[in-house]
Amino acid sequence: MIFNLSSQNTIANQFISELRDKDIQLDRGKFRKNMKRLGQLMAYEISKKLDFKEQLVQGPLAASNIPLLAQHPVLLTVLRAGLPYLDGFLDYFDRSDCGFIGAYREEGSDEILIHLDYVAVPVVNERIVILVDPMLATGKSIIRSVETLLKRGQPSHIFIAALVAAPEGIHYIKENLNVPFSIYTCAIDENLNDQFYIVPGLGDAGDLSFGLKM
Repeated sequence: MIFNLSSQNTIANQFISELRDKDIQLDRGKFRKNMKRLGQLMAYEISKKLDFKEQLVQGPLAASNIPLLAQHPVLLTVLRAGLPYLDGFLDYFDRSDCGFIGAYREEGSDEILIHLDYVAVPVVNERIVILVDPMLATGKSIIRSVETLLKRGQPSHIFIAALVAAPEGIHYIKENLNVPFSIYTCAIDENLNDQFYIVPGLGDAGDLSFGLKM
């Protein structure tokens, strides 16, 4: 399943437009806030696909049967760009376990090489996982992250939550991911350029959130 938030006319498009705007991007706080807002909206959309179970909640005057999450998902993000986006998910899934992966691409070659240099992931066996990664470009970092995740168990389903996705990355994941998954993105862009960056994209979400890498 592929869900594209920008295919609907909602306030989300305002936040996406501000993330893309090169002048508004100069305000790091605004950039992070819009990532967080979109994380909140995406968490809400994904919640519609999760399992719920009615529970009796005692109020001051009477009890109510309310459908509540049967299982809180595990939230996994890729450092450092995913942190503001993750904040939005945590606002909604505030009881979730979290995992973190430090991933980076090796620049200057004709082929994208992905390196992982930090992994802290909870046990995920038979649990719902939401993989929060702002940019779905080639899809290779997603696949490497999932390969690492599988060492901690077999998730029942993985929701890949991107801000912006490239068609090439979506295709790569479809061809190479062998666990039940869905892709949720705020926008599907045109393509990857010769340097494997998304066009029109946003730029480097990590740099725009926290400053240039040294």
